Formats: sequence, C-alpha cells, structure tokens
Amino acid sequence: MKCLTLSFLFLLSSVTFAQKVFSDQQHAWISYLGNHKLSNKFGIHTEYQWRREDGFKNWQQSLMRIGIDYTINPDITVTAGYGWIVTFPYGEQPVLTNFNENRIWQQLNLKSKIEGKFRTIDIQHRYRLEQRFIGNYIKNSSGDLVKGDNLFRQRIRYRMLVLIPITKKNLQDNTLFLNLNNEVFIGFGKGIGKNVVDQNRFNAALGWRFNSNFNIQIGYLYQYVIKSDGIKTERNHTLLSGLTYNVDFTKKKKKD
Repeated sequence: MKCLTLSFLFLLSSVTFAQKVFSDQQHAWISYLGNHKLSNKFGIHTEYQWRREDGFKNWQQSLMRIGIDYTINPDITVTAGYGWIVTFPYGEQPVLTNFNENRIWQQLNLKSKIEGKFRTIDIQHRYRLEQRFIGNYIKNSSGDLVKGDNLFRQRIRYRMLVLIPITKKNLQDNTLFLNLNNEVFIGFGKGIGKNVVDQNRFNAALGWRFNSNFNIQIGYLYQYVIKSDGIKTERNHTLLSGLTYNVDFTKKKKKD
C-alpha cells in the first residue's frame, strides 16, 4: 500500500512538469498551528499562515483555519472546519486584484510508527476535502474591474509526513527532528478547467520538540502551482518557519 501511495505521488508530480510557462519565485511563510484538547474525544483546531512573496516584501496570502477535532483513537483523528483565505496579486503571473475565499474542509489523519533498531519514525497520512467559494473579479466591456459571481471549486488533498528524530531514538521532549512531507492537490467536479493536479508541495524542515504540545520548525518548501489554463505555472521556493503550540484544557479542569 505504501509503495502504491509513493508511486501515485511520483506520477502526479511528474505529470505537472509537462507544462509550458514557468515562473520561479522566492517566498517566505510563517505559520502557527494549535490543536487544543477539550475532552478525551473533542478538540479545537486553530491555524494561521502569514504568506509573503519576494522574501517578506509583499503579501502573497493570508490564511486562517479553525475546526473541530474528533479523536477516534490515538492514531485516527477526523476534523471539520472553516477557512478564510485572502489572495493578493504577486509575482510574474498576478491575479487582477486581491480576493477572498471562504472554504469548508474535512480531513482524516492517520498516524503510525516504524520501529527501527536505531530510530523510531513517525508517519502520518492526511486526507483532506475542500469546498471552496472563491471571489471572482472580471473586466467589463469598458475595461473596468468589477466583481463577478463567486466561483465554486472542490479539491482533495493527500499529504504523507515523516518525522525522524535526530538526537534521540524516539521523538520525545527536547529532541531535534527532521520533518519530510509531500502533499498533492487534485481538483474535481465542475469548473476545474485543465488543471486537475492543482498543486504539489514538498517540505523539508528541521524542528525542535520542547514537549508533546510545543515545537518549532524551519525549512524549505517547494510549491509547484498550476493555473486554471493548464499552461501557466509557478515554482515557488519558500522559506518556511512554524510554531506549534497546543493547550490541553482537560488538565486545567482536573486541577479545578
């Protein structure tokens, strides 16, 4: 199954490179992620990403997500939530103007471990569905920019993530670790145009785990984006830094 998954990702990534117009750009993203436990089963997902283009000079995107986590067991979690994304004109293939996107999303996250002689490797498979309501601006017959009807798009995303401890055998408190992951975005339904494979992202980052609820990471993200015409593409080289901080509210209740 794992071999089929990796082969599938490789095939999709290879297909995206059969495009014609490339734009290479340098970006910087800073992100915050927190999954806050309310009970043994339920929690709140919070997330914000500050995405900049040309280093930190200009806006690329502002992205906020919030959701409800439901833990089936320690290795299986489902989440549903809402996202608000603002996209700005940037780079060599800019949109006409900044626009809002309202997004509903659902995901399944599966965790497992590979027990090795020298290292225990954590693996996660994340499957995410998105229903996207995208602001749309067009030029009228006079050449003026006017707001058109919102666009509705659907997308499925799959990410495989591998966490490798470096300074200790297991990923535990006060451990340096390596985060390797790849995510592919596939559009489906009406209106997806010629770009069935919407994006592919590969990320390699070093992180420091202070404890199970707190870690920081910094690394490199390669984002490959295919525009709706299936011809224009972006190859975005991104400095990625992130903070994860979770709050366990069940511990506070026990103390009270």
